[in-house]
Amino acid sequence: MDHHSPLKSPSPQAWTDCVLSDFDAFLLDHAAAEKKASGMALSMVSHYPDRPQLVLAMAELAVEEMVHFREVIKIIQSRGLTLGADVKDPYVNCIRSLLRQGSELYLLDRLLTAGVIEARGAERFGLIAEALPEGELKTFYRSITRSEDRHFELFLDLASEYFSAEIIESRWQEILTFESQVVSELPIRAALH
Repeated sequence: MDHHSPLKSPSPQAWTDCVLSDFDAFLLDHAAAEKKASGMALSMVSHYPDRPQLVLAMAELAVEEMVHFREVIKIIQSRGLTLGADVKDPYVNCIRSLLRQGSELYLLDRLLTAGVIEARGAERFGLIAEALPEGELKTFYRSITRSEDRHFELFLDLASEYFSAEIIESRWQEILTFESQVVSELPIRAALH
């Protein structure tokens, strides 16, 4: 499967401008997103203990996302900020509304929706990395961008372990189309999504 960015529409410049105008809010949201991503990976381990490849991949992903969480916490604390309570992510909630019932359909949809969320994260972290001035933050966001790219590929690769290419491609295109619509309709805010 081709792993260049699959997204059907780019994030608007207004999103990058919004984040740069309230970077502290973005950092707090970024920390929350990393923590939730780690929790999602552990949830997959709990749901699918009988799938060894998925278990190992999700255990490794949970650790990596938690390392990112720790790194963002260090940045947050260096700026004199404090984490807030978790809030629902409207983008993620919209994407998760696509999850279908039935064990195999649900597994496919969990993998592919996670993949599209990671792909959008990679794109947006890349936009931030490009927009930031040279320095530690720019280096950090370049690194995070590479990780998110690998993560979106991981979910597609895992899907290919359990489903045919035809089934994956058909559903992947549906999810990508829906995701593009969600991005165009949600209000822009100083948050990852």
